[in-house]
Amino acid sequence: MSQPQASCPIGVFDSGVGGLTVVRALMDRLPFENIVYFGDTARVPYGVKSVSTIEHFTLQIVDFLQKQQVKMLIIACNTMAAVAAEKVREVSPLPVLDVIEAGARCAVQSTQSGGIGVIGTPTTINSNAYARAIHSLGQQYHVYSQACPLFVPLVEEGWLEHPVTRLTAEEYLKPVFVEQIDTLVLGCTHYPLLKPLLSDVAGPRLKLVDSAIAIADETAQLLQEQGLANPQRTMPDYRYFVTDVPLKFRSVGERFLGRNLGAIEQVSIDRL
Repeated sequence: MSQPQASCPIGVFDSGVGGLTVVRALMDRLPFENIVYFGDTARVPYGVKSVSTIEHFTLQIVDFLQKQQVKMLIIACNTMAAVAAEKVREVSPLPVLDVIEAGARCAVQSTQSGGIGVIGTPTTINSNAYARAIHSLGQQYHVYSQACPLFVPLVEEGWLEHPVTRLTAEEYLKPVFVEQIDTLVLGCTHYPLLKPLLSDVAGPRLKLVDSAIAIADETAQLLQEQGLANPQRTMPDYRYFVTDVPLKFRSVGERFLGRNLGAIEQVSIDRL
């Protein structure tokens, strides 16, 4: 693989649509960067699959993105990051960032008391990946994790301010509130869409850490450090690849992205 150029795109990938919140944060933080997004919509969800299968699928996507001449890789899926991030770093000559490490670093910078809560899907929480990442930055941090399995379907349904979603959030956060924490990590790429509601439910005592914003900030820093920031000040090129185009993908995707998706290119799994 040839040395990436500064004008090359950033490669972002996820098991489905959730990683578009990361793309949105990148668009806001780095408005001149070209981006290629890959969502493995034909094989989602990844959470029910074995470690070896997740690693295999992830490396297929990495290979595809490298062929698109991306200059760096962002693992925007918490499940992929928890299971396969090290594998990706082993095989890729490109810089690699992932949402779990970015979220962990931001949480450590944010907390004053050392108490950090993490909410995520059952797969992410059961992997203990956030706790490991946070503890690798210092053994003094106390991490409390809470699985919130209903948040993803509620977000995809568009019930961002619905009374059902508020009641669900209140139930999930009850055990979190009794812990001595001052920082709460939104450990799923769907959760940034619930940030206004979660902030209201949690109140001012908890600082919310959005991994999408955290990784966008880290991307900006990495590109500057490695001389890979795009010097061009023209309209960026955004490309979206998926392995299947379900009927709701466009409407859900545009809600996550906060803007029009444009053309969506379907990639056959056989091509990976």
